[in-house]
Amino acid sequence: MVKLKSLAEAAAMVPNGSALAIGGNALNRAPMAFVRELCRQQKRGLRLIKTAAAHELDLLCAAKAVSVVDAGFVSYETYFGLAGHYRRGVESGEVIANEHACYTVICALRAASMNVPFMPVAGLKTGDLLTHNDYFMVVEDPFGGQEPVTLVKALAPDVAVIHVHGCDEEGNAIIEGPKFEDVLLSRAAKKIILTTEKIIPAQLLKPKAHQIAIPGFLVDSIVVAPKGAKPTSCYKLYDVDEPALKTFLALENAELAAYLKKGEGWGYG
Repeated sequence: MVKLKSLAEAAAMVPNGSALAIGGNALNRAPMAFVRELCRQQKRGLRLIKTAAAHELDLLCAAKAVSVVDAGFVSYETYFGLAGHYRRGVESGEVIANEHACYTVICALRAASMNVPFMPVAGLKTGDLLTHNDYFMVVEDPFGGQEPVTLVKALAPDVAVIHVHGCDEEGNAIIEGPKFEDVLLSRAAKKIILTTEKIIPAQLLKPKAHQIAIPGFLVDSIVVAPKGAKPTSCYKLYDVDEPALKTFLALENAELAAYLKKGEGWGYG
């Protein structure tokens, strides 16, 4: 099977209504070229899964692509402020927000990676999370312990999209610097799509086999996308594109509609 695909071909692998996990963390190494292509293809009804989301989720909400979000944190960080399109989607009822802590998203993904229906969550004993999110349940310890046990229901993404520093044509991928939850996503999701800064010839990757974070046999498709995380950062390669984010956040409704139509040719490649 040929794994190398265009952005358009790979994005077409994400059906409307999919549970979609997106790699990276906040403004770090999000697969933004892929997210922009999802907007261009006018995806609808997506369920977004992520521990800490920022521009990728806000952009998809601006494009009316999202119906449900499972996340522990959503914000642009520091002086960029909150994710306004996401907030308006939740306030209007267009987007259902299943509130989590980042750690409970991780536990739910771990359950999916182990093919079990739920996972115990240590430390979560009380609070609104337990009463306002149906993905949590408190039960008696079945082994006779005195403390009740909090469970979180598994979150199994239909597709996970992860941006990596490099991979070979089989999808054996290297991630430089923090990996965040990307390795876990590659084990929990049913399909994996990689966007990569570059293709590394297999013979050059062999000496670096110990650095492979995601093995190729897990990967369904690969998209070569230099600067594919912009305007978020990619460790050692480029930093957050602050002017681009400020431009997006300042867009009025009419300007936003034109912005969303740009699709693949938005100038980051």
